[in-house]
Amino acid sequence: MTGNTALMRNPSHKGLPPPPDAQPDGRSTSERRAADAEMARVLGTEPFRMALDSSGAGIAHWKHDPLHDVVEPMRHHVIMAYNGVMQRMERRSGKSVAIGTFRPGALIIIPEGSSSRWDIPKPVDVVQLYLPDAILKRVAEEAGTAGPADLLERTAHPDPITSRLLLSAADTLEGHGALDTLFRHQLTDLLATRLLAAHAGSPTTFQPTMGGLSPKVLLRAIERLRSDSEADVSLDALASDAGLSRFHFCRSFKESTGLSPHAWLRQHRLEQAMNMLRESDESIVSVAAALGYSSQTAFAAAFKKLTGETPSDWRRRVR
Repeated sequence: MTGNTALMRNPSHKGLPPPPDAQPDGRSTSERRAADAEMARVLGTEPFRMALDSSGAGIAHWKHDPLHDVVEPMRHHVIMAYNGVMQRMERRSGKSVAIGTFRPGALIIIPEGSSSRWDIPKPVDVVQLYLPDAILKRVAEEAGTAGPADLLERTAHPDPITSRLLLSAADTLEGHGALDTLFRHQLTDLLATRLLAAHAGSPTTFQPTMGGLSPKVLLRAIERLRSDSEADVSLDALASDAGLSRFHFCRSFKESTGLSPHAWLRQHRLEQAMNMLRESDESIVSVAAALGYSSQTAFAAAFKKLTGETPSDWRRRVR
């Protein structure tokens, strides 16, 4: 075996708790633990950072000790992107054992309702997506796909595209509430689309984008995004205003503007910040608060990521 390829064999471990039965879990979805609760139980710690949405989806960044325990059936699909040192790990389900190499670019998928024993010998740094099956089926329906939306079980499976997408979510767990929430909603749908295309029981084909938003609908969406009030700029609200599904709204908005809704709002906030820094004597703390950031640190990090300069350095240069 080389790389991240999983190897199936019969276990010969002695003195360990028996692995879970390979039969499907008979409990209803409502009787299973939510993914965040089961992960907290089995890992014996709290997440480094976590954001749970009203849709039932969530993203969590965990840093935990070696793991030798059974993960019980959950009512979410759990997708993990690894961000730590390379190490071997085992996952046992019934009489089969999958052995893989945990490394950046590797993906783990635990389908809803499945259970297995994990043996990971070293500390772990991982970002997890908790994906309700309802969201996966909604995205499949909105995209006009055919065939089952059942996810495959993956153990240290090489998928750098999905891994990079999921790891990028770690930066949206604190900072700017509206921006981060909008990004997580878009990212959840994008990851669901990617999972359907690359990790479902049968290959999925998506219909091509058919034009953008009408001028009237686009103007209404932009007015909502530009609003300085407490207007709801969630993806659900934007899509509902346009009379479209979340999936089709995102694709049509990008077709019209060249940017996703999150990227458009981030650019708008950057332009607002630049105007305030250039034309006023407001402190950096005040600018951050006016634009909805949770702290000066979060604002400075976002500003530097887009411009390459801190707000203070940028202000000194342009004034």
